Amino acid sequence: MKIGCPKEIKNNEFRVGLTPNTAHAYVQAGHSVFIESGAGLGSALPDCEYEAAGCTILKTAAEVWSAADMIVKVKEPLKQEYDLMKEGQLIFTYFHFAADRELLDVCLKKKIISEAYETVEENHTLPLLKPMSEVAGRMSALMGSYYLSKHYCGRGILPCGVTGVSPAQVLILGGGTVGANAAKTAAGLGANVTVCDLNLARLEFLSEILPSNVTCLYSDPLTVKTALKKADIVIGAVLIPGAKAPKLVTKEDLKTMQSGAVMVDVAIDQGGCFETSRPTTHSDPVYTVDNIIHYCVANMPGAYARTSTFALNNATLPYGLQLAAKGIKKACKENTALLTGLNTYDGFITYEPVAQAFGLEKLYMPPLKALDL
Repeated sequence: MKIGCPKEIKNNEFRVGLTPNTAHAYVQAGHSVFIESGAGLGSALPDCEYEAAGCTILKTAAEVWSAADMIVKVKEPLKQEYDLMKEGQLIFTYFHFAADRELLDVCLKKKIISEAYETVEENHTLPLLKPMSEVAGRMSALMGSYYLSKHYCGRGILPCGVTGVSPAQVLILGGGTVGANAAKTAAGLGANVTVCDLNLARLEFLSEILPSNVTCLYSDPLTVKTALKKADIVIGAVLIPGAKAPKLVTKEDLKTMQSGAVMVDVAIDQGGCFETSRPTTHSDPVYTVDNIIHYCVANMPGAYARTSTFALNNATLPYGLQLAAKGIKKACKENTALLTGLNTYDGFITYEPVAQAFGLEKLYMPPLKALDL
């Protein structure tokens, strides 16, 4: 198969879909790999390393998209890339369709085969989302602490406190991979941390593995509203695979919070879990609503590009090799994890939560049925 990896064009996105090591694995398996010149520079991966791995370097993104049967990316295709997508092309990347109707419509019209990292599910886990969730979770505590400084109109509280002065209060909504990593980092900074989740078994597990300055609470509405009033930093870490994130904090709730508190919405890729959230970029990361600072960058791990690139490639490579060797039909039929990752195929939506997000159930077709068309 011909594998293409264009340079990411999202605002301040420095990750890359293939490392030289990953590209070499595809070449060793008998595939051709085409890399856009400069695609890896943001992750300190020069063209010469790709050439040494057996890749062909092409000057433009258009050449890469044109040459490839399968595109391997990091972030969803943007408007500038819509015209480059070929009908029936297999694209292996994060899509987050539930938050992007326009992209969904384009993929349906062009009959794009969308294999979405975020919905590949194996043994009740999301293996291609996990590495970036780890990065985003740990980063969320750092960004919350950074914007809590008075210089950014935050409350001016040092997260760890000092002798005789209390540390910051950090509230984390969601105890999954993002929440657990956020709690670990915030606790390591010395903050007082509260994690809220609906899963009692998960709360028990977190209570056992996290340090004593982390309190795990059941996430009923009153508990959350009470905790919001005391929080200096609120981290939204809720995920429903492939679907829009639930709104756990309303605009009215902001009026009860302390002026200068910081809210970090890690769920913004899926529409955000705060009512007042809207996507931001690394070049313009924050805005303020009712004196509450909002950090809603939609590609947080891009800030730590080299770490994120290698972590993502470690996870995606085994699945990508299966897609390249077997093709989409055989790969999905033989691997249920890849089947759950199939979001669009031949003009149909093949992941039901995406159809439900926009009331497009009439365009939904079970993936196995669609593959047999």
